[in-house]
Amino acid sequence: MVSTAAFVIPLLALWLWWPVSSLNGTSRLARLLAALITALLGITPALLLKAVQTNALPYAVVARLQVPGGWILAMLLMLALFVLLRDLLWLIARLMGRTSLAQLLHLPALTAAAVVTTGCLSAIGVFNALQPPRVHEQQIAVRNLPTALQGLRIAVLADIHASPVNDASYVQTIVQRTLATTPDLIVLPGDMVDGDVATSRAHVAPLAALSARYGVWAAPGNHEYYSGYNAWMADFRRLGLNLLENRMQLLNIKGSKLALSGIGDPVFGRTSPNNADPEVAEGVPPDVDAVAAQARKAGAQFHILLAHQPKFARDNADKGVNLQISGHTHGGLILGMDRWLVAPVNNGFVRGEYEIGNMKLLVSSGAGLWAGFAIRLGVAPRIELLTLVAQQ
Repeated sequence: MVSTAAFVIPLLALWLWWPVSSLNGTSRLARLLAALITALLGITPALLLKAVQTNALPYAVVARLQVPGGWILAMLLMLALFVLLRDLLWLIARLMGRTSLAQLLHLPALTAAAVVTTGCLSAIGVFNALQPPRVHEQQIAVRNLPTALQGLRIAVLADIHASPVNDASYVQTIVQRTLATTPDLIVLPGDMVDGDVATSRAHVAPLAALSARYGVWAAPGNHEYYSGYNAWMADFRRLGLNLLENRMQLLNIKGSKLALSGIGDPVFGRTSPNNADPEVAEGVPPDVDAVAAQARKAGAQFHILLAHQPKFARDNADKGVNLQISGHTHGGLILGMDRWLVAPVNNGFVRGEYEIGNMKLLVSSGAGLWAGFAIRLGVAPRIELLTLVAQQ
């Protein structure tokens, strides 16, 4: 990623500033300096990510630096759209012989105004992202729901990303707001933490207070693999979380057999400097066939699957899963970007409900955010409180 950023971001910086010229001319030196400053700031988030991947700096330091880094990244995304629009209009003006309009589009004031505007929008996005989530209650209609499961209330805590940024106070607020809803079941479909255990253990600790009639269940997400999988799974067990690692648990609810399962994440195989041996991958690969077979063998009447990434939902729908609960996308983060950027890389799934054959998919907007891109514009964090109802 660092090499890609080192190539792409300087090009964007040059594209942003090089065409700029006042009516009296703007010096090459001024434009080069502006492009250089933009490029240096722009590659900083990639360098911070490299520091995380190599443990070059303590994670407690890097995590806090990543927040302004995400602000810069969001600015660059918006500025990329700005230069596309600016220079498309410039080209149209030139082709139409509107020379004066073309000159106005490349005035320094216009580009400077775009930088200030995107900076303010990104700052609002950072502020939004750092606010603890509110409870969002919704009914979710599913096919083949046993009568005994009608009205079952499930709290979904996806993508908490407990860290020095989403700290113990932040996580405690999530726990308190969740418990206030008295759900029947609490599920955490991955990305509970960021950083090594020594750094983030205190921030994830409030999860130990979670409780529900039918238990608190968690499946791994990609950030558990990045952060030292085995150490974190041991810590989650210490906190009392029930882990579903390619495993199905049969729950007897009012005489009905509910299969609740969780699978590993597709990033399995990645190594981490926080692994017991940094050169050896930890964790489990996703195996939906295994949990589907376990559910059939147990005679389950309804199957809920926790799969962190939603992108393989169409495959999972063919395995007898009735409801898949996922996270990972953070709801798309920014309105507009959610549909044209986040959804395509997740096979069209970004947030909310999707009907896939006889299966319903719920993609949570997430209860937290990764510090490396802590931005939310128009997509609020959520504690999803689902009430199961039979689809007519």
